[in-house]
Amino acid sequence: MNIDRETPMLFPVDMRDWLPANHLVHFVIEAVQQIGVRGFKVNHRGTGSEQYPPEMMLSLLIYSYATGRFGSRTIEAATHTDVAMRYICGGNAHPDHSVLCAFRQENKEAFEEAFTKILVLAHQMKKLKRVGGISVDSSKVRANASKHKAVSYKHSGEIILQMQDEVKKLVGMAEEADGKGLETGLSIPSEIQRREERQAALAAARVEMEKMYAEACETGATQGKKLESYQYNFTDSDSRIMKAGNGKHFEQSYSAQVAVDTEGSMLILGGYVTQHANDKKELSPVVGSVSEEVRKVTTVSADSGFYSDDAIQSVERKENEGNQAGPEVYCAVEKGKHGRSVDDLKKKPPMGRPPTNMSPKEKMSRKLKTKKGKTIYKKRQETVEPVFGIIKNVLGFRQFTLRGIEKVNIEWSLVRMAYNCKRLHSLLGGKRLSESLAY
Repeated sequence: MNIDRETPMLFPVDMRDWLPANHLVHFVIEAVQQIGVRGFKVNHRGTGSEQYPPEMMLSLLIYSYATGRFGSRTIEAATHTDVAMRYICGGNAHPDHSVLCAFRQENKEAFEEAFTKILVLAHQMKKLKRVGGISVDSSKVRANASKHKAVSYKHSGEIILQMQDEVKKLVGMAEEADGKGLETGLSIPSEIQRREERQAALAAARVEMEKMYAEACETGATQGKKLESYQYNFTDSDSRIMKAGNGKHFEQSYSAQVAVDTEGSMLILGGYVTQHANDKKELSPVVGSVSEEVRKVTTVSADSGFYSDDAIQSVERKENEGNQAGPEVYCAVEKGKHGRSVDDLKKKPPMGRPPTNMSPKEKMSRKLKTKKGKTIYKKRQETVEPVFGIIKNVLGFRQFTLRGIEKVNIEWSLVRMAYNCKRLHSLLGGKRLSESLAY
């Protein structure tokens, strides 16, 4: 067979001929068309930038995140070289990285609406039940900042004292010798200004660290840390130093939360990003992130990191809705051991009626040992834990590209949407969306 790259194509190319019928890009485009795109902000006319349809921009971002391309420059480059990306863009459109970045940062509410609508679409395809359980979990995701750009409360105080001493010396030099003795190109006023600006930045950082420490004290989340050891990052001040991996090292990170369907689809039904290093305050918010339009939640399973008496009560009584009955929570009260001991294999007699004087924690522990409790809690390990594995190892999303808590929440909504599209495409067995909705 001869490979001829020299002869020009004499007829227009239909790029659909270059993509398999079951390709993910077809599902993404059809899904965005089906849900309808409203409320998206685009660049204003007169700015000099080209105008791109929001449907195209949303499809481009979803497909890019689903295929492991997250940076705006990387996405822009792929519109020139990737057939599927060129198909999304109609062949000759190539959104500039700055346009992509602006579109991504300015459409938080619209992305969340699109996330919900895709799940409603899953109802229509009969791939998601309207009533059922969820499992919740969190995972640390690296911030777009180095931990080496952080300073501790103690060290920041030492630097401020050092800067103050240096300013005094510089003032003295100015008074004594009119700045003589400085290196060529340096001036005392500029050196003083630089140190004073540094002092002001460090002082502001110390105020933030004091707020962080006060909040941790209120929630009992100090984990033995003293104020002196709290850190502030100058690249992304909203990120925090958190334990990562197996807990033996620390990274500048955020905590990404998800709520996952336990009724067979493994779709992400809700989620958000928080600065909190532990999950003691997250159970109620993550359950609340699931729209009632998506799922009437009947049961919630969570690991021990989410447990507190107040958190369980808040979810089960729906305190924010007038103490209405909420979903039943199955939350571990302590870290479980991997594997089963010989004693676990022995058949145990019925537990009988519970004692009347049991604490809430003891009641929860007992509930998890029932047949129903074991069945529901086992679903947590089979659903939410693999989701994070897919996001990090298949999609390749291990670090945010944006900075600041508001912007990383926008990016996390895109990650959740991309995961769901990829998952739905898999649940359909590669069928076109139009075929699935026809039944």
